[in-house]
Amino acid sequence: MKKFVLAAVIGAGCCGMTAAAQAMGGMQMGQDGKPLPSPRKMADVDLKGTKVMISYGAPSVRGRKIMGGLVPYSTWWRTGANEATSFETTGNLKVGTLDVPAGKYTLVTLPTAGTWQLVVCKHTGQWGTERFEKDDLGKTVMMKVALPSSQEVMSIGFEKAMGGKTQLHVKWATTDVFVPVSAM
Repeated sequence: MKKFVLAAVIGAGCCGMTAAAQAMGGMQMGQDGKPLPSPRKMADVDLKGTKVMISYGAPSVRGRKIMGGLVPYSTWWRTGANEATSFETTGNLKVGTLDVPAGKYTLVTLPTAGTWQLVVCKHTGQWGTERFEKDDLGKTVMMKVALPSSQEVMSIGFEKAMGGKTQLHVKWATTDVFVPVSAM
């Protein structure tokens, strides 16, 4: 039994989730015993040996106006909830037009009613409401399409992965913004 518990704790640590959360099918609980309203989620992809991992808080619509409301236009957004969205790559990447060396970063977005930009920042470990613009590695334009139906829970994920290329998508409500990502 001790080996099973230790294995569960070790396994949970590598996935960013407590053993209790894994045992409950991935549901993360707050200190009050209630499910977290914006649980931490992970997205990852392997691009010909370059591993890319993203950790983010996944908020829900819950009847709110999202784009241009909760997600303000013309100012930066933490691209999730709670802690800042983290981005880690084991190899050099091209993210849109931006060269991203292997390392750990924070992702934020600059949304507008039209064009969005993805910002890769070298400052890490902050709460999502803290912004360190002086530490930006750079920005790149994201493509935007409307989702066919509203998506309740925000998601960040990789789509159309083939070989050393993929697309990084941020989807929420009726918005899907994305940028190409390729291993260098």
